[in-house]
Amino acid sequence: MLEDGASYAGEALVGSGTVGGEIVFTTSIGGYQEIASDPSYHGQIVTYTFPMNGNYGTAPGLDESTSFHPSAIVAREITDYRFNRAAEATWLDWLAGRGCLAVTGVDTRALTRHIREAGAMRAVVSTQTDDAKRLRELARQVPSMTGRDLAAEVTCAERYQLAAGDLPLHSAGEGFRLRADEGMPRVAGEPFHVVVYDFGVKRSLLRLLLAESCRLTVVPARTSAREVLKLGPDGVFLSNGPGDPAAVTYAVKAVARLLGKVPLFGICLGHQLLALSLGLATYKLPFGHRGANHPVKDLHSGMIEITTQNHGFAVRAPDGWAPGQGARAAAGDGVEITHVDLNDGTVEGLACPGRHAFSVQYHPEASPGPHDARHVFGRFVAEMERFARRPTRDGQTRAGS
Repeated sequence: MLEDGASYAGEALVGSGTVGGEIVFTTSIGGYQEIASDPSYHGQIVTYTFPMNGNYGTAPGLDESTSFHPSAIVAREITDYRFNRAAEATWLDWLAGRGCLAVTGVDTRALTRHIREAGAMRAVVSTQTDDAKRLRELARQVPSMTGRDLAAEVTCAERYQLAAGDLPLHSAGEGFRLRADEGMPRVAGEPFHVVVYDFGVKRSLLRLLLAESCRLTVVPARTSAREVLKLGPDGVFLSNGPGDPAAVTYAVKAVARLLGKVPLFGICLGHQLLALSLGLATYKLPFGHRGANHPVKDLHSGMIEITTQNHGFAVRAPDGWAPGQGARAAAGDGVEITHVDLNDGTVEGLACPGRHAFSVQYHPEASPGPHDARHVFGRFVAEMERFARRPTRDGQTRAGS
């Protein structure tokens, strides 16, 4: 039952009870396990638009976190197959083991069309009652996504460290070598130390940073800029996560205090937090971008990449800016808009070269999705290399060259 009174019937194959959340849809054909374990879906009821869900089983290496994050999942047909050499359990086994509510037999085409026309809204899924009036009341009691700080609910409890080999690439990424934007030599034999802000970080992001020979210190969302700088990072990564970026005020303050002191790279929620710290604004999209087939244009190179996306908020472009103008100063401090979504023209990338910061709205790690944009991890390494070679007052560089 949606808050506007629209209702859809189905069968609960796994789980029971009454749960609420913002109802959204994802257009990814595969990757149902990665989606359900992605912290960015925390507090949402996820509708899979692809008609069959669960047809290749599940494998532990595909989990993006240790938990099930949506309030519930909705599909046209949920199968219990395991016809895959890598599968170790069926989709229903995986769902049952995590105590989720999974509903099948729903007319997801009609539901998705309604969300596209009316917008993402609050909803409930219930196996306990079909009283339409009561369910609509419950849907309207679900907290709005606007103004909610959900990063605090999914972040790690305390900091931890990761090094090469701690999270090996799963089979989908085996042997895939990331390329840097510039072929600069490493400044030293030691790996770069990257502090990762965990706003709901996906394991795939950590894997790909490790694949670039970085060592990682993952810190809780509320870690201050001062605490981060005490760790002596070569760079700081701002992760993905759920909720309204404008509500994560403590993170915006921390990012603002880190600007110019260390290279910054943000993805998804991290992109939005960087934008807020640079003086731009964010807003809620009508029904968000969720799926593995969104075209994004790089305004510097003119290249178009097919990307994975999962966000309900976006960065507001400055007044007078249009995608056809290309990359140019968007606000103070030399901020540039570097990428745009070709479906609706929304801002998909920012850069502030003078302060060694950049970000993308989409998910270059995919999981699920295409690998077109994975080179941005090499771009982050190149930025750390440039920062390390900055001349100091005595004419030396951080690398001592």
